[in-house]
Order: sequence, then structure tokens, then C-alpha cells
Amino acid sequence: MTSSSYACKDYPEMEWCPGTFEATTEQELWSHIELHASVAHGENPADWAAEDRAFLQTLIKQT
Repeated sequence: MTSSSYACKDYPEMEWCPGTFEATTEQELWSHIELHASVAHGENPADWAAEDRAFLQTLIKQT
């Protein structure tokens, strides 16, 4: 079975962030990414532009 993973440190200027997430579906992974951005970084994922989401998508790895 494959899973998807994301490491916050892969995002430019977030090299210091230790947040890493893995989930069995991308939908679940996006939930973790959005919650992390909200809690750890004070961001509102609802405000992310489509371009930001597209860039984040490129950082998601299939494992």
C-alpha cells in the first residue's frame, strides 16, 4: 500500500520546521498539512491561493 508524505522543511523559508506528516490518502494528508499550518504557523489555509496549493502539491511525496 502506498502513502503520501509531506515535510514542512521542504517549503522555502521553513527549513527550521520539524513538522512531517504521512497518511494513506492525499485527502487525509492535506488535513494534516492544513491543521499544522494553522496551529504551528498561524496561517488560515482557506486564504491560500490556488498557486500556493499547487506548489504544496509538488512537495508531496508518494512512499
